Amino acid sequence: MEIGVYTFAETGPEHPPAQRLAELMEEIRLADEVGLDVFGVGEHHRPDFAVSAPAIILAAAATITRRIKLASAVTVLSSDDPVRVFQQFATVDLLSGGRAEIMAGRGSFIESFPLFGQNLNDYDTLFTENLELLLRIRKDERVSWRGGHRPAIDNLGVYPRPERELPVWIAVGGTPQSVARAGTLGLPLALAIIGGQPERFAPLVDLYREAGRRAGHAPDTLKVGINSHGFVADNPKAAADTFFPPYATMMGRIGRERGWPPLSRSQFDAGLDLRGHLVAGSPQQVIDKILFQQELFHHDRFLMQISVGPLPHKDVLRAIELLGTKVAPAVRREMANTPVASEA
Repeated sequence: MEIGVYTFAETGPEHPPAQRLAELMEEIRLADEVGLDVFGVGEHHRPDFAVSAPAIILAAAATITRRIKLASAVTVLSSDDPVRVFQQFATVDLLSGGRAEIMAGRGSFIESFPLFGQNLNDYDTLFTENLELLLRIRKDERVSWRGGHRPAIDNLGVYPRPERELPVWIAVGGTPQSVARAGTLGLPLALAIIGGQPERFAPLVDLYREAGRRAGHAPDTLKVGINSHGFVADNPKAAADTFFPPYATMMGRIGRERGWPPLSRSQFDAGLDLRGHLVAGSPQQVIDKILFQQELFHHDRFLMQISVGPLPHKDVLRAIELLGTKVAPAVRREMANTPVASEA
């Protein structure tokens, strides 16, 4: 299993954008040094997040890392231009020696749509068309295209070209139609679990694999990644007490926008349970939860969103260190010693 980190690079009074971006570079460098497999950077167009252009961050990260995969998490493809997305990530791929990935999603926030002149009524069709065009560009150097939302392309080349097929994952939050589409296209699935019991998401993974099989894709090509909020500290109390305040701050701010009630400590603590959605605690607790979820999903990748809210930078660095030096090696050893379970 690949294990890594993703972030939205939250800002705040103690983390202004320039400082937060400098911290982010340090986090990515450390993740590479401690042997994590993937670092993902999200895209938002709000004052509380520092990254609106993931490809620029990942290009900078390509120059200070050696082996870690560099992914968007996510690229809001519905409101972006697929030509520019491909060009940007092809550039990151060339700079990094073949380590770039696109994680394409429809976006859980809507600020990018009016910002780039898109109509929210076209939310679904924009993503469908833009994904189709992105995959066409990935396949063919010269492209002809007619769609309903962007100017036509008439036998034009898109450059630069990466030296391999650029990986494109589909990021979903639990919509069955999106899950089935990823399977039908044979694209890797990144499933965000940020609330509720993980067992509730197992039927979606089954749906993805079944859609892929029906479309004729080999089972071993249908990759699944789980993306979750989480944190690692030296002991359970330190993990809970450090993670709860910034987590509650962030979820409370978003909750006020969306009509959610405030998060209580008892709700947070319930999420820490083995069957809860938060992958947080001591290294052993996190190991146990990743392996528990592996029994549910048989997934190929786990990414942890550590910096949820205004978490102190030193605590983020320590969590990355523990994830890379304690958690990941133990999970890999356990999985290497465990027979592969059937997914049928």
